[in-house]
Amino acid sequence: MAEFDREIDASGLNCPLPILRARKALMDMERGQVLRILSTDPGSVKDFEAFSKQTNNALLSSGEEGGKFVFVMKKS
Repeated sequence: MAEFDREIDASGLNCPLPILRARKALMDMERGQVLRILSTDPGSVKDFEAFSKQTNNALLSSGEEGGKFVFVMKKS
């Protein structure tokens, strides 16, 4: 289990809400901090890959855990 500085649970929210919540959380974080995002939207897998490329925040991991999609991003 990767360590993280902050976690947001976007379960039950559909695109683009998980991305918007992540963007807002990352804005409040320091460079190098790690954000963990939980989502139930299957579309969020592609969304977070694109979001990572667009914002240059590293997508450290992406996977499934307990029926939810879990993303770990590092603020650049």
